Amino acid sequence: MFYAVICTDKPGHLEVRQANRADHVAYLKSTNVTQAGPFLDANGDMCGSLVILDVADRAEAEAWAAADPYKLADLFADVRIEAWNQVIG
Repeated sequence: MFYAVICTDKPGHLEVRQANRADHVAYLKSTNVTQAGPFLDANGDMCGSLVILDVADRAEAEAWAAADPYKLADLFADVRIEAWNQVIG
């Protein structure tokens, strides 16, 4: 089943994102991620994340989100996990 992990960075935390980006990307590549990328603010700076997971259930999606290096670095002001139904793509 697909789950969308939708994250909003804390204001003023671009440096935290950049400092942990390599670990985050390595985590994405080593897990059940089907699509991922950052949200961009009006200046084109990264300010959040959208990750689509292909996992068995919500508990697995929650465990994935809890182990994300960005989460461990306390980057996010908000994290939502939503079941997602792929229609196109």
